[in-house]
Amino acid sequence: MKFSNGYWLLREGVQAAHPVEVYDITQAAGELVVHAPTRPIRHRGDLLQGPVATVRFSSPMADVIGVKLTHFEGELRRQPEFPLTTSEPYVRLTDDSLTSGDLQVKVSRDWQVEFVVDGKVLTSSSAKGMGFMTLDGKHYVRDQLALGVGDVVYGLGERFGPLVRNGQVVDIWNADGGTSSEQAYKNVPFYLTNSGYGVFVNHPGHVSFEVASEKVSCVQFSVEGQSLEYFVIHGPSPKEILRKYTLLTGRPTMPPAWSFGLWLSTSFTTSYDEQTVSGFIDGMIDRDLPLSVFHFDCFWMREYNWCDFEWDPRTFPDPVGMLERLKSRDLRISVWINPYVGQRSPLFVEGVEGGYLLKRPNGDVWQWDLWQPGMALVDFSNPAAREWYASKLDALLDQGVDCFKTDFGERIPTDVVYFDGSDPERMHNYYAYLYNKTVFDVLRKRRGDGEAVVFARAATVGSQQFPVHWGGDCESTYEAMAESLRGGLSLGLSGFGYWSHDIGGFEGTPDPALFKRWIAFGLLSSHSRLHGSRSYRVPWLFDEEAVDVLRVFAKLKARLMPYLHHAALQAATEGTPMMRAMALEFPDDPACTHLERQYMLGDSLLVAPVFSDGGEVSFYVPEGTWTDFFTGAEVPGGRWTTMTCDFLTVPLLVRPNTVLPLGVVDDRPDYDYADGVTLRIHQLDDGASITTEVAGSTFHTRRRGDRIEVEVESPPPAWQVQFPGADPIAGSGNALTVEGVR
Repeated sequence: MKFSNGYWLLREGVQAAHPVEVYDITQAAGELVVHAPTRPIRHRGDLLQGPVATVRFSSPMADVIGVKLTHFEGELRRQPEFPLTTSEPYVRLTDDSLTSGDLQVKVSRDWQVEFVVDGKVLTSSSAKGMGFMTLDGKHYVRDQLALGVGDVVYGLGERFGPLVRNGQVVDIWNADGGTSSEQAYKNVPFYLTNSGYGVFVNHPGHVSFEVASEKVSCVQFSVEGQSLEYFVIHGPSPKEILRKYTLLTGRPTMPPAWSFGLWLSTSFTTSYDEQTVSGFIDGMIDRDLPLSVFHFDCFWMREYNWCDFEWDPRTFPDPVGMLERLKSRDLRISVWINPYVGQRSPLFVEGVEGGYLLKRPNGDVWQWDLWQPGMALVDFSNPAAREWYASKLDALLDQGVDCFKTDFGERIPTDVVYFDGSDPERMHNYYAYLYNKTVFDVLRKRRGDGEAVVFARAATVGSQQFPVHWGGDCESTYEAMAESLRGGLSLGLSGFGYWSHDIGGFEGTPDPALFKRWIAFGLLSSHSRLHGSRSYRVPWLFDEEAVDVLRVFAKLKARLMPYLHHAALQAATEGTPMMRAMALEFPDDPACTHLERQYMLGDSLLVAPVFSDGGEVSFYVPEGTWTDFFTGAEVPGGRWTTMTCDFLTVPLLVRPNTVLPLGVVDDRPDYDYADGVTLRIHQLDDGASITTEVAGSTFHTRRRGDRIEVEVESPPPAWQVQFPGADPIAGSGNALTVEGVR
């Protein structure tokens, strides 16, 4: 939200008050409390007028400093609030500073707030940065944090525009806007910089960001109300910033191994019954196409009855028997749900009578006709409503359903009253958190830790704990494919570990070339799903080559699972996403700063999706000698490279000094990754020592001159070593030595 008219003037109607000096600084309970008048104190008469800003500095954990700027402290404490995990840091206080870990905040008497590490200022809030702004009878609190020359900003959720946020206006407000606009399904008031720090604004409702836009040398953020709280998080590396941010707000939960395989959907408005579904599955089996999950989209329920959680008896007269038949083929079953209850649904009356539905201030149930006629919303602030909703899911789990696609949750009204008194503005984004947590908790309770997974669209801070998230409704175009990738990389820079998208696009029907290019991208993503709107996504409906392409990349992903499983564990334990913007993995390489059409999949695989029918793609390769995964050819780094790919290949490069574990199984994602594993060794420097963890076995690979030595802790029954372009060499027991390595 812009308050100024250029640099010198305020917008018409805006009144502003800014701290101008420090009146006093006190210490209380580990906090540094500053009182700052908004006019110079020249004599006692100036003490009779306000406002006076109260600024509290504290620390929830080491290397994280919280700032709370308040005008009137008598404002009610409104719910909800993001649940944060804190630890007791060692805080050092002086007369004008607070230090937590290596991060220090210093306050100057003439009003300058600086965040400092080892004497270097990371960012600062200067004169007229912090402020109380009034406009049209509303009161806002804002701050502006400085950006240095070359500083760039990432994150703020899954956003589909340019990956670098500089110059953008971002409103943290969940919306069902597709992937082609500035709106987003997953809004996160956290940004990451390339300058050693990130910033998390601790407000679950509407936060307005001006990222080097209103004032081009600052990031401005503002909220309506009397106070604003944010945390500055020191890294120094981007991965360390994410580690600390996700420690504060929640780490991604590790999804089950089977979820990394291919998901096939009925699509949305297509016509289908058990015969259709069985035909798709038979077609996949007959063509040797690995499939892990079959998904039933909206019309598994009867029209106008969404959601009643009952199979449409006209189409699925024997759902339990059908699910048994499908699961006998070693498939998991997913079904579509949302948090809305149409007026025709039998659950509508239950919801009204039980008080489970969101209400208007006059006591009426809140309803409208957009999406489902007369639909209402489940009030997840009500514990009884959560139990009621969960009981419906329990019944489906009893039938044999394994997981849920938790669609929607963005169009949440503010002219409502919540059961627990939550503030509607603060609940708008937070609703998605409660909705997905309710579903995820049911799955975790019924299936156990490590077996719960959803396919969620809406999200906010903390939602990363309930994976997986997919990118929403995109068009079937190369432009939308690129939008989706930007959204996924941005989400990964916002604390989310796992992400997917609709292969081929959702709206429209992709032409065969686009579909085949998207398959390669989709199977080299964290999670992989074939899904569309009005047309099926089984590959043989496009052409026979599409079948071959799907087979190649589905089998490749299965063989990559020992490596991908380790990358997934990094997300769960460190907050590092599986799909990584190049700037996250190579923060010291300025050529990576703006890259958004390629990414790292885990630590060691560079993927550059192809965005054209003809197959020509240009991408940047960081320093070192990389290896083409498919051909074994060496690719020199520190430069841009152009390749022309057929549909069966995609630029997939292996980073130097990599020992890449490849599994022996290519038809499923869940197997014993260690037994029969191949360690493919790429460009080890002399003296390099690499440790590779594979399903309980630990391989230590060292190079000494022309000798490669491999030692194994808890060796599997069979394992082998391979150099690109050469035959594998079988390992024996817990050691192997290879001589004459060039």
